[in-house]
Amino acid sequence: MKHITAFFSTRETADFASEHLLQQHGVERSDIFLEPARPANSEGQLPFGGDHADGRPDTGTRTDGALMASIKLSVDTDEDRADEIRTLLVSAEARLAR
Repeated sequence: MKHITAFFSTRETADFASEHLLQQHGVERSDIFLEPARPANSEGQLPFGGDHADGRPDTGTRTDGALMASIKLSVDTDEDRADEIRTLLVSAEARLAR
């Protein structure tokens, strides 16, 4: 069993990668762990979607969100699928943990 950890700049991209693992690659929900990289942050590092005022990037950025750390996504997988999972995470804009 391999434990793969990746970090995302936005909650949105981490959620997208998680759903892609579930729906397109058949990873079990119980094998995917999604959490803030630091306490008291669930937004990521960059504004995205609802982080913009009125939900549009051209209307300014909200200042009430905690944009201080990455979103951590971890996956438990079989050794033979580890490279496939790493490739998917990188293509979804993740930075893999070493």
